[in-house]
Amino acid sequence: MSAQPQAPTIFDRALIRRRLARAAASGAEDFLVARAAEDLVERLSVVKRDFRRVLDLGSPRPDVALALAAALPGADIVRLSPVPGALGVGRFAAVVGDEERQPFGPASFDLVVSCLSLHAVNDLPGALVQARRSLKPDGLFLCCLLGGGTLNELRTALSVAESEVRGGASPRVAPFSDLRDLGGLLQRAGFALPVTDTEPLVVRYRDLGRLFGDLRAMGATNALALRHRGPMPRAVLARAADVYATRFSDPDGRLRATFDAVWLSGWAPHDSQQKPLKPGSAAMSLEAALKAKG
Repeated sequence: MSAQPQAPTIFDRALIRRRLARAAASGAEDFLVARAAEDLVERLSVVKRDFRRVLDLGSPRPDVALALAAALPGADIVRLSPVPGALGVGRFAAVVGDEERQPFGPASFDLVVSCLSLHAVNDLPGALVQARRSLKPDGLFLCCLLGGGTLNELRTALSVAESEVRGGASPRVAPFSDLRDLGGLLQRAGFALPVTDTEPLVVRYRDLGRLFGDLRAMGATNALALRHRGPMPRAVLARAADVYATRFSDPDGRLRATFDAVWLSGWAPHDSQQKPLKPGSAAMSLEAALKAKG
């Protein structure tokens, strides 16, 4: 039997864990995680289910688990984090673990959620398969991650600046997945009734340094495995600031930064779920249906 192919190493996961630990120790707020936690609770409020066993899978801060504890007072909540210092304290069980090697048995949870974590794993298809297996039949998976439009302004400014100053660009901003690809991954992972949607958030900054400061506070600076290991030259940074201000500023001089929040949802398969009709089983042909519409 041939071995399963390994996922390519896109991210330096050890570096991500160190940066998340540093961000957690600093006590700085993470407005993206806080926003995702609020949106998650709002989305769950319209799902008429009694979730008894719930997993927060790898969210970088405890905001999500705390929001779940408040919204689902009768639920047993487990929070998994790859960083002990980021687990937090609250009405949930804390587990240290890796999103790519989830330590849970099959059919362990009624609900699995993850906010702003899975876009930074090397094996996203594998992580989705594990999440689906850990769900009970007809259990719900609900996830928020950063999509393809995230930090496009910064990516462009750094690429232009480095190409002009150094004659070539190195990877500086992660290659986030687009909506169509993520929907396909849900299906491949075995989820039923997959749904994807996006909610872009545009944040305005006084200057590029403030944007870099927020990214550091989130533990979200460049962790690409193929990143340039040296410091960014001052000439590149200065040129990037000029490009950013010229192309991506508002009339008042504030710089725009886009965070593309993509939401994924899917259900563990169950016989009670709606299923598409089998080919040829329709009572009316497409031609007849179109004529009836006319």
